[in-house]
Formats: sequence, C-alpha cells, structure tokens
Amino acid sequence: MGEPTYVLYGLTASNMFDLRGVVAVVTGGGTGIGLMMSSTLVANGATVYIIGPEQAALDKIANTYNQAAEKMDRDGRMYGIAGDVSRKSEALRLAEEVGKREKHVTVLFNNAGIHVGFAKPPASTTALAFREAYFDPVTEADFDNSIRTNAAGPYWLTFAFLPLLEKWKDFGGVMRQFVPQVIMTSSMNGWTKDPKTGGMSFPYLYSKSAIGHATASLAHELLPLGIRVNGIAPGLFVTEMTAPGTMDAVGQSHLPPEKTFPFEIPTSQSSERGMQTEIGGTNRDMGSLVLFLVSNWFVNGETVLIDGGTLLKHPSSY
Repeated sequence: MGEPTYVLYGLTASNMFDLRGVVAVVTGGGTGIGLMMSSTLVANGATVYIIGPEQAALDKIANTYNQAAEKMDRDGRMYGIAGDVSRKSEALRLAEEVGKREKHVTVLFNNAGIHVGFAKPPASTTALAFREAYFDPVTEADFDNSIRTNAAGPYWLTFAFLPLLEKWKDFGGVMRQFVPQVIMTSSMNGWTKDPKTGGMSFPYLYSKSAIGHATASLAHELLPLGIRVNGIAPGLFVTEMTAPGTMDAVGQSHLPPEKTFPFEIPTSQSSERGMQTEIGGTNRDMGSLVLFLVSNWFVNGETVLIDGGTLLKHPSSY
C-alpha cells in the first residue's frame, strides 16, 4: 500500500476515470451538451440511459455510438428511453423503466432544457418601447414551459431517482469507487446581468437562475443520504440550441461561418484544420468536466462555471 508505484498507478487518468460499473442517466442526452456528456461516459466504460422526447431519434444516436464503442472494444453502451422530463408522473415512470434494467444508478444528469421566449432590444428609451420589446413577444406558455422543463423537471427527477441512487450502498468493489450524485445543468445565464448572453430570453434566464440556486439547496437536503448534488454552468457551446439545423449524423453541431453572437467569449482555441479558431466550448471541454465531477468524492453543492471567461467580460453575480 505504501509503494510509490501503487500511488502512481492509482493516480493515472485511466484508473481515476475508469467508469466501468457506472450507470448514468442523462436527460437530453441525445443532442447538444447532453450528448457531449453521454458520449464521454460511454467512451470511458459507463452504461448510459439517454432521455429525450422521441424514441426513434434516441435509438438512432445510441446505435451510432454503440457500434463505434464495439469497434473500439470499449465496454460503454448507450440506451434511449423516451419521456417528458417536465412531468411529475413521467419522472416516476422513467425511474421505474431504468429500475427494470439496472440495480442502481450512479449519477443522474438533469441536463434537458429549452430556450424560448425571445425578446429584442428596445427601439428607444421609452417605457412603451421597452414594453413592446420585452412584454409583447413573450407568451405565458414560454415562461410555463421554461420553468417546468428547465427547473421543475430536475426537482421531480431528482426525487424519483433517489431510491436507485441510494442503492450504491448495496455494492462493493469498483461500484463503490464513485459516490452517487445528481448533476444539474444550469447556465452562465443563471448569474448573468446581461440578457444578451442568454439570447434575450428572460424565461430561460429565470429558469436557469432557479436551478442554479436549487443545486446547493438540494445538496444540503440530501446530505443524510450521502447523495451529492453538483452543477455545471455552461457558456456558449455549439449545439442545436445555439446553431439550429447544423447537427450532423453523429449528433455534432457546427457553427456556420457567418454566425456571430452579441457577447464576448475571451477564450478560443485553434482548430485542427489550421489557423481557424473554434468559438465556444467543445465536447472535450465538457467531457473533461464530466469526468472530474463523476470521479471526485469531495465536491458537493457546487456549480462549476465553464464559459471561456464570458462572465469576466459581462456583469454577473457569479
């Protein structure tokens, strides 16, 4: 046990992030940031259940990555279960469906979200212009659907999956390497003071603010169960939400050359294609954060901001 070789062996990335035996559930796991999460988990050996609205679409993306994992001789696999994450009754049904197939769940990613109810900058500095910009185009349904999907849904799902998360205590060996956890996808826009960073959607900003605070509150409440709750607050990642209609056959979205955003992202990275730079975060950026949170025992009640420094340039309360 005191041998330095043993110490080094335990600290290698291949051992720390070996997710064989991990069972994960990722809402919205078939597209966008959710797919970045689920594909990372599969690549490192986990069994992953992706939840979304359409079974056929889930099956298609799961088959694509399962075939790739087989070719690479990797243990990880992905399975789709269709469901509406905004509904209380669906949360119980989804937990029951997973429970029919698995004895426990290691980590629940409450990731699914919608982005609707867009306003526009006022045409002038008058109260009437502000009402026309922020009030008229936004519907009650925009707020209802945003809060139900982005904030209330994670609440229902968290408690519906608690019995499966608690069952980690029944296992030993590699399955006890990871503490059960709920991971919330909030957004940098839960803390922004500049609505431009959230696409001028106040329903989205409100809902992400709610889930950001709920992460710490739920972590406190679940301490007696030994189930952690942490969060991820992404900035700009290129997905169907930020670049609609650009998703390819493997679920990756691509930013059109003419696409711009009305806020600054200080950090960019060089593309493998030469001098071109990539705008926003990548699946590797998100994947490395996912691996950190799943494998680390000692982080609880925290939300990690991953925004390329955007909120260093824009006023926020983070």
